[in-house]
Parts: sequence; structure tokens; C-alpha cells
Amino acid sequence: TFKKQTIGSAWKVANGTLYLDPSKKKDWQTIDGGDIITDQEYENFELTFDWKVIKGGNSGLIFNIVEDEKYEHVWHTGPEMQILDNLNHPDGQIETHRAGDLYDMIATKYVTVNAGGKWNQARLVSNKGKVEHWLNGHKLVEYQMHGQTWKDMIKNSKFKDMPDFGSAKKGHLALQDHGDKVWFKNMKIKKL
Repeated sequence: TFKKQTIGSAWKVANGTLYLDPSKKKDWQTIDGGDIITDQEYENFELTFDWKVIKGGNSGLIFNIVEDEKYEHVWHTGPEMQILDNLNHPDGQIETHRAGDLYDMIATKYVTVNAGGKWNQARLVSNKGKVEHWLNGHKLVEYQMHGQTWKDMIKNSKFKDMPDFGSAKKGHLALQDHGDKVWFKNMKIKKL
């Protein structure tokens, strides 16, 4: 778990899946859950994974995270590939908050997400600052980090008051606890 050496008991493994059991919540996160991160940091990588959320569910895959006491959450430094049941979650009505989006910054080109309760195949490629979001076989979002265009996108997002957001060139990856039941399987990462 982010800023801890253990994983919260709300994260469980069964039938080849890692899932979050949010039966006990405080505010928007799970009690003894939290965002879980990779042990290693990654810079140039290709990550593939399958995910599904409960009907109306919300989660995310966050990357380039800096683990430091001065940051309260993983999303204070790392951009997010959104995981969402677009049809049944209120964020599905917000163009840059849908499944596959670069959360709050770039909307997907197509809607390819399966409904809550059904599996989706995701792919995130980050190579020398060029990032691609893929969902169910379709490239939905593509962008270049760390230049002026990137800085301008941050200035026009909800992250504008977070001085270190999106500035790291490498970091941890996280599975987000947003207080909804979410499952992950077939996670594979390849360094590029």
C-alpha cells in the first residue's frame, strides 16, 4: 500500500484474480484497503492487464508515482488511466473521466468499455515520455509527457494546484482503491 510496507486486508486474491473488497468504507476509500503500488519503479514499459468493476464502479491505474511522505495520495504525482463503468457511474457523463481516458486531461477517441461486471483488456505503454492507452484492442489516447503541451494540459485540469503532478519521468504503478469493488488479472509488465 502507498507509503506502507504491507497490503491492506481488503485486497484479496481468489480464482486467479486480485480484487478489492470494499464492504467497510470511510469516505471514498476502503477501510484497510488503500492504493497498492509496485515494489519497483518503471520508466519505459508496456503493461497489460484485464480489469472489471462492479456495476457503477470506479478505479484507476496510476503511474509515475513518487512515494514520499509529502504526498497524501498516489494521484498527487501520477497520471491515471481511468477504470470506470461508464454507463452506471456519474463520471461517465464527464468527457475526460471515462474508461481509458487520461483522467481529467484527455478524452478517449472511442467508447470501447464493457459494462460493469464484464472483463476489459487494457494496455498502457510508456516509452521516453510517449504514452498510449489501449482498451479492448483499440488505441484510445496518445500523448507526450514533460513538454509545454503537457504542462498546459495540467494547468487546465484539476491537478493544476499540485506542483509535482506529472513531473516524474519514472515511478511506481498503482491500482486505485476508489471504494468500489474492482478485479484485476493477467497483469504483465515488460520493460522497454
